[in-house]
Amino acid sequence: MTPNMPQRLAMTLFGGLAGFALYWLYVIIDDGLLDDRLALALAAFAGTFFGGALAMAGPVSLTRAAALAVALGAGVAALISLAALRFDPASDVSNAPLLFLAAVVLSLLPLPFLIAGAGPGWCDYPALFTQSWSLFVRLSFAWIFVGVVWAVILLSGALFDLVGLTLIDDLLKIEAAPWLITGVVFGLALAVVNELSEYVSPFLILRLLRLLLPLVLLVLAVFLLALPFRGLTGLFGGISSAATLLAIVAAAVTLISAAVDQTDEDAVADGVMAWAARSLALILPLPAGLAVWAIALRVGQYGWTPERLFVAAMALLAMGYGLSYCAAAMRRSWRADIRSVNVINALAVILLSVLWLTPLLNAERIASNSQMARFAAGGDPGVLDLWALDQWGRAGAAARAELGRMAMQPGQQALADLLASTALDSSASIESARADLAAVMPLQPASAAALRDTIVAAANIYDLQNWTASCRETLPGGGAGCVTVVADFHPDRPGDEAMLVLLGPGGYGSYIGLWLDANILQQSQILPSFGALPTEAAAQSLLKTLQTTAPVLAPAPLNMLVIGDAGLIMVP
Repeated sequence: MTPNMPQRLAMTLFGGLAGFALYWLYVIIDDGLLDDRLALALAAFAGTFFGGALAMAGPVSLTRAAALAVALGAGVAALISLAALRFDPASDVSNAPLLFLAAVVLSLLPLPFLIAGAGPGWCDYPALFTQSWSLFVRLSFAWIFVGVVWAVILLSGALFDLVGLTLIDDLLKIEAAPWLITGVVFGLALAVVNELSEYVSPFLILRLLRLLLPLVLLVLAVFLLALPFRGLTGLFGGISSAATLLAIVAAAVTLISAAVDQTDEDAVADGVMAWAARSLALILPLPAGLAVWAIALRVGQYGWTPERLFVAAMALLAMGYGLSYCAAAMRRSWRADIRSVNVINALAVILLSVLWLTPLLNAERIASNSQMARFAAGGDPGVLDLWALDQWGRAGAAARAELGRMAMQPGQQALADLLASTALDSSASIESARADLAAVMPLQPASAAALRDTIVAAANIYDLQNWTASCRETLPGGGAGCVTVVADFHPDRPGDEAMLVLLGPGGYGSYIGLWLDANILQQSQILPSFGALPTEAAAQSLLKTLQTTAPVLAPAPLNMLVIGDAGLIMVP
């Protein structure tokens, strides 16, 4: 046995344990055996613990890495659980992906600090720099190897299929097998990469990144010089412009950090590269400031949303990097000063991620309050984004409840009409939403009410609200903006199906096929037999006809080319 075999075996087993545990956690959560909040906390802990332990093993022992990962996983799980209290039920936290992004940052960014803390010290910059880039390289190589192994497995399965062997296919049919294989291979790959840390180092990547310094400096300089002549109209069109500016700031920060490296001995020497890095640091506040300005204008126009608050936070971080880099670049010891501010800025990112998950920076509450303030300032219900409020958890629900109370006051008829037209009154349950839809939806034939009610009972709240809003639209000359036609559209399926025709935005028609499979509502695309589906006036005329005429069915003028159990159809 070679000296490295015990470590390889330990990492392989731990990787397999990670895959197996994550699989069973997935099964338990998918089967609904855990409370939503407990399931979220366990998933956050398991992902952070296993990922962190495997990532840190190598620079520190696997035992020490696991102990550190337990503490990190517990912290991340506690914070994501705290953030989930903004939503009821907890599963609605899926409407807030930025919370998960903050949790991912907290599960990754502290790792170099934890590794350095086990050695020379948690704020030792050479250790932090080395471990940060080493983590990136080691994890990248390990995942590449996992991808290669899976390519070999799938290719081997295809090769076996040619001679009638089903060994690999049978293996992959075991639900836990892909999880276990991925975990085992990932753990083994990390063990081997750790053994070859002398050869698998970030040295080459850092040297290549430095070559981009003059190019990025030139691009940014041309942009800034052209800006006064080209105008600011395109710059402040929306969040995308701010995101572009933030991306260039992030790229510049990465390149400057690569240039100053971990010590002056490793950093770029005086010359073109040093001049480029220093010049880039000096002008960095300009794109960062433009990003702050762009998002400030957007917020002034439309108010806060969690996404705009996130971009604003990123813009302020970019401004912090830009100002600190610019100040450092003015000093003789600019390389050492940039290293110092890198530690401070990294800790600021960690702190901001923590705050994002706590009530101190509740993005949903801030966004909901912003919506209410905009409405209160002008009294125009048109500024309200009711769908967005529905995504913002308890804060959004509280805002909608307040809107409901305000709608009952004198002079708020426009608000009351808006709430009624969108069926977003917070006091309405899904049962009343179903009743509302059944009351306003024309049906053909009238005797098909049982299937209509079954379909309505199986629909989700968002479909019910959208369909009800269409049905409450009025056709020119009178009539509802929807109709449901029930008939046996698919003779090969048991029972009847329904075709829902809706009056869409701008008077266009919207067509949906609906049918039930094991009491689960399914939707099918509707195609015309020839030409295109009716739109505008033709769609409105079709709606009127269907609302007053019983459905007439005829076989579709199609034949199918039969090939064994399969077939080919030429669509008209």
